Amino acid sequence: MTLTDAELERQYDNRGNVPEHPAIIAGWARDAEAYRAEAAARGEAALDIAYGPHERQKLDLFGPGARGVDAPLLMFVHGGYWRSLDRASFSHLAKGANAHGVTVALPSYRLCPAVAMEEIVDDLRAAAIALWNRFGRRFAVAGHSAGGHLTACLLATDWPRIATGLPADMTPAGHSISGLFDLAPLTRILVNADLRMDAAAAERLSPVRSAPPKGVVLDAVYGGDETAEYARQSRAIVEAWAAAGATTRLEALPGANHFTAPAPLSDPASAMTRRVVELARSL
Repeated sequence: MTLTDAELERQYDNRGNVPEHPAIIAGWARDAEAYRAEAAARGEAALDIAYGPHERQKLDLFGPGARGVDAPLLMFVHGGYWRSLDRASFSHLAKGANAHGVTVALPSYRLCPAVAMEEIVDDLRAAAIALWNRFGRRFAVAGHSAGGHLTACLLATDWPRIATGLPADMTPAGHSISGLFDLAPLTRILVNADLRMDAAAAERLSPVRSAPPKGVVLDAVYGGDETAEYARQSRAIVEAWAAAGATTRLEALPGANHFTAPAPLSDPASAMTRRVVELARSL
């Protein structure tokens, strides 16, 4: 069924669909600040590591890798519709994996409309290369919302083509939470005033149109209380990448909305934490 522009607007209006979102976002900032202090107190926080010249091209490290210990590695990419938020509101999502000895890197990146979507993808690739140069190991990627899209973009990257000496399987496993993989619908709604995508850009930037490298593993999970379009987005990437030879998994999170879906990452005992730890340790 083809949706009208008005119907698409409702389907992708995450803040409008979750009226309590201001309190949730404020809670993120509060919990993130508290966790940064906690991690710093035990010597497991390395903050403001530059991976480029822009003030937003920085990342934070939490866990044993922050003090130079070799350990499994996970990158977490924040959301915000590619146009808001930064890593400082998500530090607490490293807590679960840290408890299992996994180092977590949280990058910020430049935002639309100051930069184009392609430049955001470039930023995340630069952050990933910085992690490779620092640790010399493959790593898993997780991300929420726009970060879920960027997770899939990293998994689909031809790394040796980006830079000499990078392994083809540098980022072979991902866990995307409430991700967006088919960007064509976004060209018809208000958010595109900032994203500035035409049909060709939306096609290029849609991971559902990309052939994943051999051996890639991708989980696509979404909140059970999210809209039908978010469920469709996750189904689409799982089906397309599985048909191309990737190992994929689809999961709806009961009772979770767009803003509560990533919360289990802060809980060392949650199924989501156990899964991303499994992905990181498998590399």
